[in-house]
Amino acid sequence: MKQIVAGIVAHVDAGKTTLSEALLYRTGEIRKLGRVDHGDAFLDTNSLEKARGITIFAHQALAEHGDLRLTLLDTPGHVDFAAETERVLRVLDYAILVVSGTDGVQGHTETLWRLLARYGVPTFIFVNKCDAAGFDREAILAQLRKRLSDAIYPLPAMEQSTEGSAVPLDAFAEDIATLDEEAMNDYLEHGALSVGRLRAMIAVRELFPVYFGSALKLEGVEEFLDGLETFTREREWPAAFAARVFKIAHDGQHNRMTWLRVTGGALKAKEIVSSSSCAAASSAPSPVQGDDGTVWSEKVDQVRVYNGAKFETVTEVPAGSVCAVTGLTRTFPGEGLGAEPDAESPSLQPVLTYTVLPAGAESDTAGTSGAAKRGDAGHNNVNQDDAEHDAAKSGTGRNEENDTAGQTAADNSSPARPQFDDLTLHKVITALRELEDEDPLLHVVWVERLAEIHVQLMGAVQLEIIQQTLHDRFGLDVSFGPGSILYRETVTAPIEGAGHFEPLRHYAEAHILLEPGEPGSGVTVASALSENDLDRNWQRLILTHLTEREHLGVLVGAPLTDIKMTLVAGRAHLKHTEGGDFRQATYRAIRQGLMEAKERGDCRLLEPWYGFRLEVPQDMVGHAMADIQRMSGSFDTPDGDGEYMVLEGEAPVAQMRDYAMDVNAYTHGRGHLSCVFAGYRPCHNVDEVIEQAAYDPESDLENTPDSVFCAHGAGYPVKWYKVPEFMHLDYAWHGEEA
Repeated sequence: MKQIVAGIVAHVDAGKTTLSEALLYRTGEIRKLGRVDHGDAFLDTNSLEKARGITIFAHQALAEHGDLRLTLLDTPGHVDFAAETERVLRVLDYAILVVSGTDGVQGHTETLWRLLARYGVPTFIFVNKCDAAGFDREAILAQLRKRLSDAIYPLPAMEQSTEGSAVPLDAFAEDIATLDEEAMNDYLEHGALSVGRLRAMIAVRELFPVYFGSALKLEGVEEFLDGLETFTREREWPAAFAARVFKIAHDGQHNRMTWLRVTGGALKAKEIVSSSSCAAASSAPSPVQGDDGTVWSEKVDQVRVYNGAKFETVTEVPAGSVCAVTGLTRTFPGEGLGAEPDAESPSLQPVLTYTVLPAGAESDTAGTSGAAKRGDAGHNNVNQDDAEHDAAKSGTGRNEENDTAGQTAADNSSPARPQFDDLTLHKVITALRELEDEDPLLHVVWVERLAEIHVQLMGAVQLEIIQQTLHDRFGLDVSFGPGSILYRETVTAPIEGAGHFEPLRHYAEAHILLEPGEPGSGVTVASALSENDLDRNWQRLILTHLTEREHLGVLVGAPLTDIKMTLVAGRAHLKHTEGGDFRQATYRAIRQGLMEAKERGDCRLLEPWYGFRLEVPQDMVGHAMADIQRMSGSFDTPDGDGEYMVLEGEAPVAQMRDYAMDVNAYTHGRGHLSCVFAGYRPCHNVDEVIEQAAYDPESDLENTPDSVFCAHGAGYPVKWYKVPEFMHLDYAWHGEEA
C-alpha cells in the first residue's frame, strides 16, 4: 500500500477538526462522528482542547482508503499556536488546507500558505461548509486563485486509475497544461493529461487540487479521499537511518516523548540513536557528550505508534512512519537524527513577554511597570539569592537572557511586586521548563536583577493555556503581569569584537566578527580560522558558545537577531586553557564588539510587526486609514465590493496589538481585523524605547563587555574600550568581506 503522511491545516473555525472526523469516519476508523463543540472529537484528546473547543496540540490518526495508508496529523488553527503547526510542516508529504466556504481566505490562511511554500509541501485544498446559505462556488474559487495561487483547479474523483489513465478535466485541461511544459506536450500529443502527469505536478507544487464539500454532513468527503488516493505518490527513502524530530511532549506519567518521522532506514526499540552532528562526526556513533553539548547518543526505550489518544508499542517502524519514542532526553523540535540534518530556524517568533506572578497578584500590579524592582533592598537580596539557587537547580541559569526593553528600567519608587516563596518559585520554574521543552517558542527567562520569571510567547490565548496547564498538570496557580513588546537588536555594519579571559591558570582569547544578517535570518555562526591557528576542538567549542544562549544587545538588553557571527581569531594555552575559558572569552568578545558598534552608531533596535487585513464598511474606510497612519503603519490601495472595503498592510505590534477592540467599537461590530506576525523591523520610536529602558550595558555584570588579563600572578579587569591595547592577537578583519 501507498503510505502518505498528510497534515490538516486551517484558519480557526474553518472546520479542520470536523474534516478530520469525517475522514476517519468514512475510512471506518471511528464509528461515531465527534464534534469539537461537544468535546468528543477523536483527535482533540487533551482536556484543555475539549474544554475550549479548539485544537492546541498536533495529534496523529491512522486511516486506510483503497490503496492508501494515511497518517493524519491534525494541527492547531488558532494563530497563537501557529508555531506548533509550523513544526509539523517539516515532516509532511502533503498538506490538506481547509478553507471555510462562508468566510473564504482569512489572514491566517495566507500565513499558512506562505509556510507551506517555505517548506515546499504539496497541498490539497478542501473548501468546507459549502452547504451554507449564500455559498458561491465560483466566487470562492476566484478568491483562492487571487489570494493564494492561480494554479488551483478542481480535479475529479477517480475510484479506479493507473499511472497512465487519462483524467477527465473538461474545460480545465488546457489551462492546467499551461502550468508545465511537459504537461503541455502531453496535452498537445494526446489531448488529455494522465494521472501520473498530474501527480508529478502536484508533488512539485505546480498544481493545487481543490475539492468542495461539507465535512459536517459528509458531503464531498468520499470524493476527497478518492482524490488523495489517486493524485498522491509515495516517496522513496534512503537505506541509512535518519529521522526528523517535530514535537516534544510528556505523557500522563511525565515521561518525555520525542515525536519524529523516520526519513531513512528503520527505527528499532532499544536502539542507540545519535544527533546528526554526532553522526556526521563519526560513522560509528558512541554515547559521548562533548563539552559543546551537541554531540550525543542515547538509547530508545519505547517506540509508540499513536492513533488518537491510544497507542501501540512496537519493536520497529520503517522509513516514512511517524512515531513517538521515550528515552531521549536531549532532542528538540527540528533536530535531525542519524543522517537527517537539523531543520532551519522557524519563521514564527514570540512577540510578547509577561511577568509570572503569584495567583491573584495581577490586580495589584496592573499599574506597575514591568521594569519595577522589588521594594525592600535587604529582603530582596536574600530572596534573590534563594531564587538564583532554585533557578540553577532547574537549569534556568543566571541571567542567560533579558527579554524586553520595557522590563529593563529600574524604578525604586514603584510598589513592590508580590513574590513566590522559595519552594514555589523552584516548582514554577521547573514546570515552565517542562513546557518550554515542549514548545521552543515559549521562552522562559530568569531576570536576575529583578528576581522575576518572564515568559515570551505568541499571544494572550497561549498565555491562558499556560496558566491552565500549570494548574491542571502541576497543581500551580499563577497570574501574569501586564504584557509588553519583545524587542530585538542587531548591527548595521561589520565590527570585530575581542574577548580575553586570563585569570591565574586560565587563558583564552577569541575574536568574533559581527555582521548584519538578512531580515528573518536569526543568528548564524561560522568559522574563518585555520586549524593551524587554533585547534579544531577549540573552534567547535567557540561556535557552540555562540549559539548556546541568546546574546543580549547593548541598547536595551534585548536578544540579538539577524546577525552573523564569525570566529576570525583565537588563541589557547597548551597548559592552562579549559573549556569554560573560551565561554568567557566568546561572551566578552560579542559584547565588546557591540559596544564598539554602539559608539559608531551601528547598533539597531528592532520591533515586531504585524501584517494585517482590515475589513470595514465603506463609509468608515477613511477612519481606518487615518488610524493606520497614526500607528506608523502602511497599507496598499483599498479594495472592496461597494459595501465593504479591505485594507491590507503592515504596522508595529506595539501600536496594533489592542486595535481589534477599537475596530469593533467604531464599526459597531461590523468590522473585522486579522493580524499575523510579519517579522522584525527597525523600531519606529527607537529613542523613546531606549530612554524608557534606561539600560546600562556596563552595569550588566553577567553580560560584561570587559576582559580579564593577567600580570604579576594575578588577573585584573580591563574596560572594553581599552581591550584593543591589551589583547594578544591583532585584528583579523580590516574592512574586507569576511
